[in-house]
Amino acid sequence: MLLEGRVAIVTGGAKGMGRAICELFAREGARVTIADIDLTEAQRALAAVEAAGGAGLVVECDVTQSDQVKNMVATTVAKFGRLDILVNNAGAVVGAQGKPTNLEVLSEDAWDKVVDLNLKGVFLCSREAVPHMKANGYGKIVNISSLGAISPPSPHPHYHAAKAGVLGLTYDMAAELGPYNIYVNAIMPGPIRTPFFDEIVAGKTAEEAEAFFAHIGRQAPLGRMGQPEEIAKAALFFASDLSSYVTGAVLPVSGGLPLPAQRH
Repeated sequence: MLLEGRVAIVTGGAKGMGRAICELFAREGARVTIADIDLTEAQRALAAVEAAGGAGLVVECDVTQSDQVKNMVATTVAKFGRLDILVNNAGAVVGAQGKPTNLEVLSEDAWDKVVDLNLKGVFLCSREAVPHMKANGYGKIVNISSLGAISPPSPHPHYHAAKAGVLGLTYDMAAELGPYNIYVNAIMPGPIRTPFFDEIVAGKTAEEAEAFFAHIGRQAPLGRMGQPEEIAKAALFFASDLSSYVTGAVLPVSGGLPLPAQRH
């Protein structure tokens, strides 16, 4: 198993890509802290981790709050004795319900909430995890950005700016932490079929929802949307020793986007 004996924290681990990462890491031998603000869904994710034969822990954590982040890391180390892997996955377009948010109508409050969740949270979690990784002489940090950081599909300037900031932070941390044997890499998911889309298709029939997802998928050269498990596989590569000479890398997992889909 690729993560035998490792301890991982996955923020936003209750649903979607985060849950898929937790489950795959557990199958590969890791003990996993599922950090999320949704404790009900986090407990369901924990049941899946345990069903996969892994050991897990649920910690309630709002990654924008430094005291909660400190508790998340301290609780993990107290339970499992160490911390090897951090996946900074928590993020969302807060309150947008998938609708574009044009610059002229974007409020300062909405900007602050989205940037805090998607960028400040990565900073706070990484800052708290790094001392433990330095003490171990080993660490893997995987930051989940977005393809929108370099190729926005629709106007969400606060979200895309924050996700671009995650890339800059990834490069900086990789350079700073490399001498301590701490690896820092990022994933840019493209259109992944996660609960993010639930509100967008709410009220549609099953046939209409499938047509909507098929339309999105056709924008990619591979002709389909991705699945959370495909992000989890990329995270496993970065979190394991398969990436033993890779740091400061950004991997699009996007079905070929932003390349244009060919029309035949």
